[in-house]
Amino acid sequence: MLQFSHWKTTIVLLVCLLGLVYAAPNLMTGDYSDDVPNFAPGKKVSLGLDLQGGSYLLLRVELDVVIEERLEGITSAVRQVLRKADIGYRGLGVEKGAVRLMIRKPEDVDKARDLLKVLDPQTIVEIDAAGEASVTLTEQAKIDARSAAVQQSIEIVRRRIDETGVREPTIQSQGDDRILLQLPGVDDPERIKALLGQTAKMTFRLVDITGSLANALAGRVPPGAQLLEAANPEPGEQSHYIVRRRVEVSGENLVDSQPTFQDGQPVVSFRFDTVGSKRFAQTSTANVSRPFAIVLDNKVISAPVIREPILGGSGIISGNFTARSANDLALLLRAGALPAPLVVLEERTVGPGLGADSIEAGKLASVIGLVLVLVFMVIAYGLFGVFANIALFFNITLLIGALSALQATLTLPGIAGIVLTVGMAVDANVLIFERIREEVLLGRTPMSAIDAGYKRALTTIIDSNLTTLFAAMFLFSFGAGPIKGFAVTLAIGILTSLFTAIMVTRFLVVLWLRRRRPNVVPI
Repeated sequence: MLQFSHWKTTIVLLVCLLGLVYAAPNLMTGDYSDDVPNFAPGKKVSLGLDLQGGSYLLLRVELDVVIEERLEGITSAVRQVLRKADIGYRGLGVEKGAVRLMIRKPEDVDKARDLLKVLDPQTIVEIDAAGEASVTLTEQAKIDARSAAVQQSIEIVRRRIDETGVREPTIQSQGDDRILLQLPGVDDPERIKALLGQTAKMTFRLVDITGSLANALAGRVPPGAQLLEAANPEPGEQSHYIVRRRVEVSGENLVDSQPTFQDGQPVVSFRFDTVGSKRFAQTSTANVSRPFAIVLDNKVISAPVIREPILGGSGIISGNFTARSANDLALLLRAGALPAPLVVLEERTVGPGLGADSIEAGKLASVIGLVLVLVFMVIAYGLFGVFANIALFFNITLLIGALSALQATLTLPGIAGIVLTVGMAVDANVLIFERIREEVLLGRTPMSAIDAGYKRALTTIIDSNLTTLFAAMFLFSFGAGPIKGFAVTLAIGILTSLFTAIMVTRFLVVLWLRRRRPNVVPI
């Protein structure tokens, strides 16, 4: 155990140096993390919601809307199939969680049943002898649709939050239909709520110029069309539009959108993929001089007239935008549409004052614990205690450096994990030094006693730290939020403690032995 080769020396010095380099930015003022690559030093430890302050939101995904839209899609498919087969029907629509219709002729019932059964394998079709039919989703189909909607919502929420520049947000599912958000450093939760409150489903449709707006406002909307409100109309501008139900181009075909300016006014530029570009070109070519509605969440945000065919697959959305609203719209379009609306169930704001108090309390606890450990080790073990204290310094440095490199989020429980690590860091050294004392009392020489102390304490050190490491892994696997933060700092602290006790302290002891060759162990 006292043989310390050159490659071991190199590893010890290199790891300690890397720890210093990665931990050093935390002592500097300012934030330079955006100027360096993710793997390079220069990043600070990210502070969690309880330390930095910010917003806490609990959202519910309106899953009934997902099922409703799925049934609307089945309704369209039923209409096409029956029309193609020349089967008469009436009353087709979604009612009480099912697609319902009435087959006009009794002789078409069997044929309609056969067609509808192969329409979608995830549906249940029931038609009685009178021709009354219903198409419902299977329970498994509903479960799958709801689960997919929640996961997709989490991904879209993550994209939207990332676009705002919030660092280290916590976004996770809670239960079957809820999403938990913790946004450190967010001082404008209303903007976040506004961004998440829009499903951002964009469609491009033709304006129906044959119908009368007055009749539509009175409830007489032309077949195949619907009456939609205008988004933020200026006084004197048209407040409603009659828009064809048929979607010419879907927002799903958008690949990019950016805020920009045109004639000094904020606008949003957009670009389609190959399929969207082709559809956009065909629609614009066939409908020159006709108004073309850009619909966002069932509101017309712009209805420009097509002056000429648009063949490049890109365009501009103009409206009564401010620079911020144009930026937010571009953000929503880039992030994609939510599969269902989100409702805010709970909102909490954590002020930075509470975070500052927590940080100061954590610093005080850490300093007191560190000082007590340092004093105890020097009093109990003399020079060897000094070696252990030097190793403890590098242990804390490596811990902070690892948290910075991994960009782990430090929370108040995480600070508790660091304080606990400081106390546990010297445990391995205590076991080794006590074992060396026992060997000295048995009459061994200093070299023999130190060698035996390290050899015989090593198994105990590894066993005790492994059991704690397993506990930290289970806490991280099954815990949530603050428990994960505690588990991360505890696990990293255990690994750095093992390294500093087995490698750093032993390196210092071996270095001392080679230079002094003592006759008595000063322990």
